[in-house]
Amino acid sequence: MSEQDAFALLPETRREILRRLKGAGELRAEELAEAVGMTASGMRQQLAGLVAEGYVTHRQARLGPGRPKHVYRLTTAGENLFPRRYGDLVGDLLETAQAEEPGFVDRLFDRRRERRLERARTRTTAPDLADRVAAIAAILDEDGYLAAARPLADGGGWLIVEQNCAIFDVAIRCGTACSSELAFLREALPDTEVRRVSHMVAGAPHCAYEIRPRGTRPEPGSTPADAGLPDAE
Repeated sequence: MSEQDAFALLPETRREILRRLKGAGELRAEELAEAVGMTASGMRQQLAGLVAEGYVTHRQARLGPGRPKHVYRLTTAGENLFPRRYGDLVGDLLETAQAEEPGFVDRLFDRRRERRLERARTRTTAPDLADRVAAIAAILDEDGYLAAARPLADGGGWLIVEQNCAIFDVAIRCGTACSSELAFLREALPDTEVRRVSHMVAGAPHCAYEIRPRGTRPEPGSTPADAGLPDAE
């Protein structure tokens, strides 16, 4: 579920509180209560819920005589509930850079792949291939791809499924992003054959990669390991 979907599922009162904090930066409970049209005690209950959900935090501020007051603001998770079009910006910049200097985008993704490989090599030293596939899936998951590995139905290898594309807005405009991802997996697991069998850019609900020990891929026409995943390489 995206951050924007999470925002839509919140009660309208809490959405309005988050909007007010987004616009003002910081507000006291009394200020929020007046702006939203509810009692201060009711507002504190709403804020307590938003704090528990991780969308709001507070600090103590001395704003005049008397005890310090709690001043509320959005957390990073709260900020992320509001749309950010970083993908469009990056896509525009890459297209402009490619027009100015052909080959720039390819070199950029090559360097990204090399950095990821350096990281992967420190975590894929286990002799057992299953452990190395699991380590790669964990790296992809940490990178925001919601990835997991599972055995293939025929027992001849593994399937890494990415439920999210962390760079989807870039990938739909720049084919190099997807080819670089496939190259990364092949280089990180050099003793395997890696085949993309599902592709979000092509309209699939996720990306998936079939991974088999080198030389063990079934002959064409044999029963596929995961019949529901079309070949998308």
